[in-house]
Amino acid sequence: MNALLDFTNHAKTMMHERLIQEDWVYNTVNDPDMTEEKRDDEKHYLKEIPPNGGKFLRVIINPSVSPPRVITAFFDRRVQQ
Repeated sequence: MNALLDFTNHAKTMMHERLIQEDWVYNTVNDPDMTEEKRDDEKHYLKEIPPNGGKFLRVIINPSVSPPRVITAFFDRRVQQ
């Protein structure tokens, strides 16, 4: 997926509160380390973010709309590689 993304207000707020950079979200979606299909309207993209101590960023997308909609993003402490 190398396209524009639509960010929900919730996603924008959470990114701001969690100090998640927009380019990290785009990098995670465009070049993920892992993906998880959760439901028809929800796909999770995960990528290690070295500038943030190597934590994994989880970006949850609704891919069934155009452009794909970012629902939320957070650093997932449970994911290890």
